Amino acid sequence: MKKISTLIFLILLTYTSDTFADSGKSISLNGTWELSYWLQPEEPVTSPKDMQLVETRHLPAQVPGNVELDLMAANLIKDPMIGSNVNDLRKWEGYQWCYSKSFVAPQIESGQHYQLFFAGIDCLADIWLNGKHIGKAENMMIEHAFDVTKEIKAGESNQLQVILRSSVIEGQKHMLGTFSIGNFPSEESVFIRKAPHTYGWDILPRLVSAGLWRDVELRILNPVRLTDVHYMVANVDTATRNVRLYTDVQVKLPFDKFDKVKAVYTLSRHGKEVYKGSSIVASPAFRYIMEIKNADLWWPRGYGEPALYDAKVELVDSDGTILSTDNKRVGLRTIQLDITDINLPPDHPGKFCFIVNGEPIFIHGTNWVPMDALHSRDHSFIDESIRMAAELNCNMIRCWGGNVYEDHHFFDLCDENGIMVWQDFTMGCTFYPQRTSFTQALEKEAISVVCKLRNHPSLVLWSGNNEDDCALRWSLQPFNINPNHDVVSRKVLPAVIYEFDPTRPYLPSSPYYSQAVYEKGSADQYLPENHLWGPRGYYKDKFYTDATCCFVSEIGYHGCPNLESLQKMMTKDAVYPWTKNHEWNDEWVTKSVRRFPEWGKTFDRNNLMINQVRLLFGEVPSKLDDFIFASQSVQAEAMKYFIEMWRGKKFDDKTGIIWWNLRDGWPVISDAIVDYYNSKKMAYYFIKNVQQDVCVLINDAEDGNYPLIATNDTRSVQSGNVTVTDASSGRKIYEGTFRIPANEKVKIASLPEKSGQGIYLIQYQIGNQKFMNHYLYGKAPFSLKEYKRLLQKTGLYAKK
Repeated sequence: MKKISTLIFLILLTYTSDTFADSGKSISLNGTWELSYWLQPEEPVTSPKDMQLVETRHLPAQVPGNVELDLMAANLIKDPMIGSNVNDLRKWEGYQWCYSKSFVAPQIESGQHYQLFFAGIDCLADIWLNGKHIGKAENMMIEHAFDVTKEIKAGESNQLQVILRSSVIEGQKHMLGTFSIGNFPSEESVFIRKAPHTYGWDILPRLVSAGLWRDVELRILNPVRLTDVHYMVANVDTATRNVRLYTDVQVKLPFDKFDKVKAVYTLSRHGKEVYKGSSIVASPAFRYIMEIKNADLWWPRGYGEPALYDAKVELVDSDGTILSTDNKRVGLRTIQLDITDINLPPDHPGKFCFIVNGEPIFIHGTNWVPMDALHSRDHSFIDESIRMAAELNCNMIRCWGGNVYEDHHFFDLCDENGIMVWQDFTMGCTFYPQRTSFTQALEKEAISVVCKLRNHPSLVLWSGNNEDDCALRWSLQPFNINPNHDVVSRKVLPAVIYEFDPTRPYLPSSPYYSQAVYEKGSADQYLPENHLWGPRGYYKDKFYTDATCCFVSEIGYHGCPNLESLQKMMTKDAVYPWTKNHEWNDEWVTKSVRRFPEWGKTFDRNNLMINQVRLLFGEVPSKLDDFIFASQSVQAEAMKYFIEMWRGKKFDDKTGIIWWNLRDGWPVISDAIVDYYNSKKMAYYFIKNVQQDVCVLINDAEDGNYPLIATNDTRSVQSGNVTVTDASSGRKIYEGTFRIPANEKVKIASLPEKSGQGIYLIQYQIGNQKFMNHYLYGKAPFSLKEYKRLLQKTGLYAKK
């Protein structure tokens, strides 16, 4: 076979200013690498020596990165975001890849160690340094670190190679259990610990990918170092604001240093020291308890300030030399999930309520999906997405189980903004293997992720998976499988939480089918928490209005992207969706989303979107601008209606809603209210109106009257005045004042049900702040022309 010589990228490393938990130095290996690639043979290549036996090609690569971005930069593939180009990536799934880089490492002092650190390897890797095998990686979602003190050559050239096997081919080698075989062509994903969406989902294309997708570093570890610091709030007295804070510390220390080194603990806020203490280090793991007086507590949005403290632990020698430092930001709060196994209204209603610092919190939040199908680009979208979530006043983000685990920066922003995080473990819609080889891999993953993220106050819930319980009811319903026998979600994961993060609640699955629900036939009406998708028909259908769950953690509606975004994601001739035969053109089918054309199936989302337009307006406009407006109007009214339906019944039998979803992770046509290009749909502005801390709203008529409701998601009494006007006639329907007790809702008035169709404009003022909302009254179908006129007249929506 033909061999092509390898091009080596050589750099001289210099120290950066970065430090990490153990106070060692971090030297970046990011930047330009060499990427070699070849079709994976029957026996995969796992060593540099074996690479000489296959025909390889080479190109420059960027780290962090994905191989597709390097292929595109080399003009070997077209931009996969455009049209149906993503389908062309299917052939690359069978390739192997090798990332190579040469570097000169600095000298180290006696007792120090070199460590190679990979923040994210996608996915099945053999790592070689100077021709020696230093380790393997088999999980995209976790960090990997390797001690390379013996292998590295200080002051000389070192060659690092990361050889990746095909995740698809390797996944096909596993024997699947009966119930792991489903209706979608992605079974090769079941055993492979990659983000589930990469094999194709209904919101993202099949884009399996490979690469070093997060940072790569050479770390120099000191012989004395802090290896882990874990803060736990034991209790909070909300009356006195006294807090007991446990600090669990683990250290690496030469034996002769024990009893001679002390740990110093400092807690500061706004630069002012509020606590300082110390203890002698007599063992490699120890606990220190702080009693903090008159503490500022961490609260979710609306309920108070998300107060953060700067927490520092130092290891100090007997002569006062600081040997190691750990800096974190901590929030002082307690978290509980008040949950029942079953929901049996009206006699025995279920519960699903988050309680922070003893205060029940009504949730209005959003689902968080991948920022990008090519995860090396995720960081580019995090800040703006959190800014939008905060602007929409979301007090919770549910990190969906088809994604990766977000890094510290995401959680830091949530900590700062008072946005609670519900974190799924990354599994979804699948019956996962029960064998020891798989469960041990999951245990390792869970320990890694839990220990990494557990200090963030915003993190309030671990959930075992997304829809694995209910997946057993889909095509497998005739077999009546009991999800409570699942080893992964019922034994492995809760054991990890119990051992490493015992102060946070754990939910086995979302939605969770308890033994009690299973014994009732696994019917949805018995679930305290549920995902409301169903037929996706009219948003006021009984499927939605009669839903009995206390908490809905997925609910959404389709909305067409703006024209400018369609023009970016499609070729010029495909922007208009319909062919002469009134069928969807191929690019719209790709964007709606399908795994790959050969599968022959789609999720039919475009037709669902058309039907939703028809149900509200009685027609489907053929002019694209009008269709976009109609589709976005339907989505906006539906999403507003869902949120108001839940807020209007606050703490009666409803405790929260997490809608689907904030932003797309790829140029697609979906339920997101912001597309991949950060272009907002109409629903964004409607949701902003109805997620204010204090919201005045109108629910559907009861006994001939519309209830005018004010709901207060703060811990203080709120008062204001409100006016309701019929937008068509300008006639004032109601004018008055309201007063809402803390964290409650009140019915302000009953407004007589009105015949005909129109919009009630709700204008209200609290202090010097003015707000607006509206209610679309009457029965569908509505006139699209009249609806648009009324929106413009009231100023409720003018295209931003």
